[in-house]
Amino acid sequence: MVDTHVQIPSTFDPFAEAKESDAPGAKEYVHVRIQQRNGKKSLTTVQGLKKEFSYEKILKDLKKVFCCNGNVVHDKELGKIIQLQGDQRKNVSQFLVQAGLVRKDQVKIHGF
Repeated sequence: MVDTHVQIPSTFDPFAEAKESDAPGAKEYVHVRIQQRNGKKSLTTVQGLKKEFSYEKILKDLKKVFCCNGNVVHDKELGKIIQLQGDQRKNVSQFLVQAGLVRKDQVKIHGF
């Protein structure tokens, strides 16, 4: 008689290896998005930077380098978000990589 009863381990975690820091799915991405306002006006948002960074200092440097205005918005679900005037997606992604805040493969650019 063949025993067809196979016991499945109950403590198996399918996402255990994804929680390791080197796994590709475990990366913390920085999302750079554009939002259309009215007419040709637009807004660039930066979301997902590490919480230990000083958002105000990053914003101050971004405003100075790109000659635009901006602010830091506090969202309950998403945390702190940097908003900048105009389409600054490529500028912001290059700035974050050159400043050493994130790696190039951690930046996701969204929009259009």
